[in-house]
Amino acid sequence: MRRHDGVRVSKLSKEEDSDIKRLAEMKAYLEKKISESERETERLKSFLQAVDSVLAEKSFRRVKLPAQAESTPAPERPDAIERQAGEVWPITTPEGVHLADLKITESELMLLPDPSVKYEVTSPPLRAFLVARVLDPMHAKDEESAKAGQLSADRVLAYEITDDGGALKVLRVQNYGDQSRLTELRNAIRWTLRRMYEKTLQTR
Repeated sequence: MRRHDGVRVSKLSKEEDSDIKRLAEMKAYLEKKISESERETERLKSFLQAVDSVLAEKSFRRVKLPAQAESTPAPERPDAIERQAGEVWPITTPEGVHLADLKITESELMLLPDPSVKYEVTSPPLRAFLVARVLDPMHAKDEESAKAGQLSADRVLAYEITDDGGALKVLRVQNYGDQSRLTELRNAIRWTLRRMYEKTLQTR
């Protein structure tokens, strides 16, 4: 009986070993699939970011071109901007939802998002469009002008983005330049905020 019991125990151990081997193979397979899925997800995210960047640029151009063909609305005229310098300009959606306030002084522009809306600082409309396509080129152009002696170094456009846990808190643009550039910045910022707001609605 003891021998029989011993044989039986030995047989169960082999079955257990086989189960453990199958489980180990399954674990390795699942880990491999998870790793592949994570790499695929990262690739898809990078593709999506690239698409968002292109769409942001093309969409802004598509909206902006008709406005140039028509007579410019009164709030966007240089003389209107000059009168409103130092005041607060609200930025809203076409439906009237308040998105942010734009404070303007003679040399600085400050964007203050509405506290009820969380704008991610990594959002493509902000990083890939407003920063990469608008602010950085303006800064680079001013630096070239400064090197050529056409602009003093302390008048070069500079910007600062402050966030709180990844959420946009303040955007400051110093030395934004003339009234024409202020109009361009205001239009670009308004477009950016509206696109960012649309993204917050998609995640709710």
